[in-house]
Amino acid sequence: MALAPVKRALIGPPLPTARLVHERLNKIQGLAVFSSDNLSSSAYATEEILLALTAAGVGAVSLAWPVALAITAVFAIVGFSYYQTIHAYPSGGGAYIVARSNLGVWPGLTAAAALLIDYILTVSVSVAAGIAAITSAVPALFPQRVAMSLAAVGIIVLVNLRGVRESGTVFSIPTYFFVAMMFTMLGLGLFKSLGSPPIPPTLPVGSAEALQPLTLLLILRAFASGS
Repeated sequence: MALAPVKRALIGPPLPTARLVHERLNKIQGLAVFSSDNLSSSAYATEEILLALTAAGVGAVSLAWPVALAITAVFAIVGFSYYQTIHAYPSGGGAYIVARSNLGVWPGLTAAAALLIDYILTVSVSVAAGIAAITSAVPALFPQRVAMSLAAVGIIVLVNLRGVRESGTVFSIPTYFFVAMMFTMLGLGLFKSLGSPPIPPTLPVGSAEALQPLTLLLILRAFASGS
């Protein structure tokens, strides 16, 4: 009972069932919540593609563009699938409901299990990438990276426990800030590149040497890492 005030302060009062119908997101909040997976991936996906390709030497980096286009094609397929699902299940239907109603119980459970694993991996990879970016900017924080990662996960849990509408409002702020910074970075890069030739990167000695041959398996690994 002594922890009840702390719990109430952290996650808020319990929501009655009658209020659940009002716990819905508007379009601005919904875009921030449901696009956060793809947006967070764009912060580190390109780096993962390059890390995989550079194992075959610097020359293999030119394949990053086709790999990125292939990933974009997958996004388009997923988006079109969502479009079909929304129209086929207007009252709501996730992967479990769609797979179960069309394929059976076990495919539905498989889809649900895959989603649970994906959610766990999304949080862990996104948080790790975010903390890596912070410790790269502030190297003094590098020894605290595990504690910072756990704190970030804890904050995400608390915000989600406060309810769908409140979490949508909170997550909208960093999401749209991230989008604004991405457009700013792209615009600044294009502005600086106008009228001046790009400066070739200075590579360390031995970085151009291939550690393994460029094979289909390596390209697929780059695709999987970028996805």
